Amino acid sequence: MLFHLQMIKIILNIISKKINYLAHILIFLLLSSLVKLFLIFKKYFNIVKNLFIPFILSALLIITTNCKDNEVNKPDTKLSDTSVTTHFDDILFYDGYAEQVDYPTTDGTIRIANYKYVKKLSYGIVEKWNNNLTLEVIVKAGCDNYDRIGNVFLSFIDKGKDYSKSNIVKRIEVARFITPFMDKNKLPNKKPYYFQIDNIARLLKEKEYSQKYDYWIEFDIFGTTSAGKRQITGCADKNFTFFGTLKFKSIKDSLESPKQYFQDISTYYSLNNSNNSDEEGRAIKTFNFEIEKNIKSANVYLITSNHGANENGEEYVRREHYIYFDGNLIAKYKPGGKSCEPFRKYNTQGNGIYGPKPRTDKDWTDWNNWCPGDKIPIRVYNLGNVAKGNHTFKIDVPDAKFVNGEGYFPVSAYIQGDAE
Repeated sequence: MLFHLQMIKIILNIISKKINYLAHILIFLLLSSLVKLFLIFKKYFNIVKNLFIPFILSALLIITTNCKDNEVNKPDTKLSDTSVTTHFDDILFYDGYAEQVDYPTTDGTIRIANYKYVKKLSYGIVEKWNNNLTLEVIVKAGCDNYDRIGNVFLSFIDKGKDYSKSNIVKRIEVARFITPFMDKNKLPNKKPYYFQIDNIARLLKEKEYSQKYDYWIEFDIFGTTSAGKRQITGCADKNFTFFGTLKFKSIKDSLESPKQYFQDISTYYSLNNSNNSDEEGRAIKTFNFEIEKNIKSANVYLITSNHGANENGEEYVRREHYIYFDGNLIAKYKPGGKSCEPFRKYNTQGNGIYGPKPRTDKDWTDWNNWCPGDKIPIRVYNLGNVAKGNHTFKIDVPDAKFVNGEGYFPVSAYIQGDAE
């Protein structure tokens, strides 16, 4: 008997939370009528009266209580305070080594190459943003079943001019990620990445920039279908690699942002120890740049990743990185140092990185610089106040070998802070 009462309460409670006040009133009247009928004809209900009365009383109690609860906890009926913009929606990337395709694109999207798309970012959208901004990238499997580098860049072009490499005034890398080894016929067949880029929201809302420049977002995933055509069912005659979606999400806040200033330092510079280095045989590079205004609370935003998949390649050896600003050491780090097991489920194509069985943390941290299916971290280093004038930024990876001349470390960096 007690069990039946508990089940009745649970069921009625669930139902009552899903219906509106009018339904509550109608049910109340109906149950009241049933009570009256029961009192009139109770001699016919002797068999079930011990169940019927508790049922009626429990229903009335729950509905009455729930009505009060709904008054207290009435949900906010205002529109959502979150602004969501889908900038690229399931665009299709193609083999980076193949002849460029000429399939039509939509919604102002321009295909620069098989692996690269750009699209202007409307300032009307930027105006809706607040100081909180999340970039969401979703990669869906196509016919490239290997781990590839993906990037999101932001270009500043004088207002009214078309997108072209020669028209870019400033360009920074906003985010970098590595795709999983994916078989498009297995689930999960897509991988989301999230980047908190609040500083980008502050930057793009700065009137000094928005009145002078158009903002263009570039979305890159370089891949090839050479292996996928042989190994993935349905890909024998296909040359598309991945699908990509890019969204911006901003949550309303009331914080005022100081005037912003930024200066690009390096954008995807392919550091090595030979032709892209200050010293032959050493991975070291100094970037010279000028800051035109005094900056308060300045930060350097840095993205680096190590690549080279040959035997003893830089991809598989963790190296100390040393970062200098104006000749002073500001940071030292060794990429990687984390387990890749959380990303195993997204790597649905068999590969030599994950193998058939889970690995220990030590197995991973001994050698890996990044994980297929993970984002590359955006490293932020505070510089305090920085005076206008000429400055230097240097990265040094003294132990890098680049066996057989293979591998590279793409370096992206810019400085941003409050303008005086």
